[in-house]
Amino acid sequence: MAHLINEDCINCSACEPVCPVNCISEQGDARVIDAAVCIDCGACVDTCPVDAIKAP
Repeated sequence: MAHLINEDCINCSACEPVCPVNCISEQGDARVIDAAVCIDCGACVDTCPVDAIKAP
């Protein structure tokens, strides 16, 4: 199951370049993860400076 970016996201984009399958994109004032593409590797979790990315 894909990771989720919660409302704590500050839209800094730190997570986007570390995603090996490019499933993170900007939507409005935050980043979102495309669950159909996410491989659940956790690279984004370790990169997020505000701990806004969680496993479901």
